[in-house]
Amino acid sequence: MLKKFGLEDSKPMKTPMSMETKLTRDEEGESVDNTKYRGVIGLWYPNGSGIETIVYADSDHAGDYVDRKSTSGVCTYMGCCLTSWFLKKQTALAISTTEAEYVSAGKACQQALWMKQALLDYGVWLDDILIMCDNKGAIDLSKNHVQHSQTKHIEIRHHFLFDNVQKGNISIENVSSEDNIADILTKPLKRGLFNYLRLGLGMMEQID
Repeated sequence: MLKKFGLEDSKPMKTPMSMETKLTRDEEGESVDNTKYRGVIGLWYPNGSGIETIVYADSDHAGDYVDRKSTSGVCTYMGCCLTSWFLKKQTALAISTTEAEYVSAGKACQQALWMKQALLDYGVWLDDILIMCDNKGAIDLSKNHVQHSQTKHIEIRHHFLFDNVQKGNISIENVSSEDNIADILTKPLKRGLFNYLRLGLGMMEQID
């Protein structure tokens, strides 16, 4: 794999990015080839995995040091297998961690509904799909947004998360930040936590 991607002479690193690194826009740099980047990642899919579906959602509030927008990260599992994942910068500026996490949970809800519909094509019906989020404010907001007057500025389109919780299409529960697998997509992490979450993703184990 190193030879395939021209990395034979690259310097080994313990994590993809240092926590001290602060990225800014490179106006003269070349765009990253997303297809090539995804090809570098190695995942394993064991036999006999069930169909229980769980979606992890996380965000890095104001993580972009240029425009201060947040990044959403979402990981979808069927059984113990990672079936889809993405990270994307949010289009609107979130003024609080709760708002940024709420928007990410909404993205996870979209993914959960898509998964439910896709499985119906194979004759598989799932009840509610569980979304795991590590922000209590976002979870409370998804269950009763009327009580949160300070979040009235959040765009109405994001409140479909609340609607789908009420309809029973999805449920949302708290997960500790240390166990939120989507955290690995949104920010640089310390080596220990990175390795722990990487194993949760089902990535090939690195030999030190």
